[in-house]
Amino acid sequence: MTALPVREKGSGSSLPPGVTVLRPRPRLSVLLHRRSAVVALALGVALALVMGVSACVGQVFVPPGEVWATVRGGGGAYDLVVNELRVPRIAVGALVGAALGLAGALVQSVTRNPLASPDVIGVGHGAAAATVLALATGTVASPGALPAVSVAGGLAAAALVYVLAWRRGMQASRFVLTGVGIGVALSAVVQLYLTDSELEAAEQVKLWLTGSLNGRGWEQAGPLGVVLLLCLPALVWASRALRPLGLDADTAAALGVRVQRTQLGLTVLGVVLAATATGAAGPIGFVALTAPQLARRLTRTPQLPLLGSALTGAVVLVGADLVARTLLPPLEIPVGALTALVGGPYLLWLLAAAEGQGRSPRPSAARGTARPATTDPQAKAPRRN
Repeated sequence: MTALPVREKGSGSSLPPGVTVLRPRPRLSVLLHRRSAVVALALGVALALVMGVSACVGQVFVPPGEVWATVRGGGGAYDLVVNELRVPRIAVGALVGAALGLAGALVQSVTRNPLASPDVIGVGHGAAAATVLALATGTVASPGALPAVSVAGGLAAAALVYVLAWRRGMQASRFVLTGVGIGVALSAVVQLYLTDSELEAAEQVKLWLTGSLNGRGWEQAGPLGVVLLLCLPALVWASRALRPLGLDADTAAALGVRVQRTQLGLTVLGVVLAATATGAAGPIGFVALTAPQLARRLTRTPQLPLLGSALTGAVVLVGADLVARTLLPPLEIPVGALTALVGGPYLLWLLAAAEGQGRSPRPSAARGTARPATTDPQAKAPRRN
């Protein structure tokens, strides 16, 4: 594999600063953003550290050496705490955070809106409504089938939003507003069930609606990991498809991109990831909203980085679960409540930042640049009677 410098000598073209061309084969070249690679490596190290601390810290402190020995060999005095309780929970948290980060990056890229996320467009509300209806009607007898029901509900809600928002194409603002409206309607269904159900069933639904990793294990981590592995080829395609979509629709179409089909494929991929994550841990809010924006600010790339968003989401959720477990012992706060508590002020900050950008003058007007003259010879020709 050879790496070309940032500026190729002997040619008039130059690459953007911080970008290197990798050529593993003569006919294959890959653009590598060096800062993104460094940030991804740092996030991977941070994720490993947070997972290690989470495995050690709790009501019973386990030394790091004992954790490593227990994970490798099994058995011992800490086998129940480490291998049965903490490690599966950490794995679910990392996978759910990665899936939510990827889903948020895809949806925000399609809608071109940093305030858009799968939970905003109704995926979480659809999963909650499907779970509630399954419990109310007695369709699901075992709790193990609830994740599949929630995934189906999230996909159905997203499909309904897409159909209602389609008007000879998909506009980002209409798509987001339609999702908000569908989410409000579905949340009303959930509230109606909670007010007219038995206490035990209502408590079970309320705990699931909050979003929690308590009691999660390999039964949830296995299917979610399989879904992420199956989505890897689609994610590689998505990373390439997002580049021309960063331009306006007309320019992307002129480059040969089928804009509507590409947007539909990216949206379906994001919804599948978000619905699967919701089925594993419940609707955990604000992770899909904040992780892509944090990753973009770290990498300083023009588009939302998929790998950085996945790693950021995993770090955020595993870290939030660690704080939720150890903040008020022996009380355990649901991780969804903690992410909502932190994500609320972040959402207000995003709104203020968006309003500030909307009031700022345009760069061309501030610099005093004039508009290019028209090339039509008849555009400024005087009228002749």
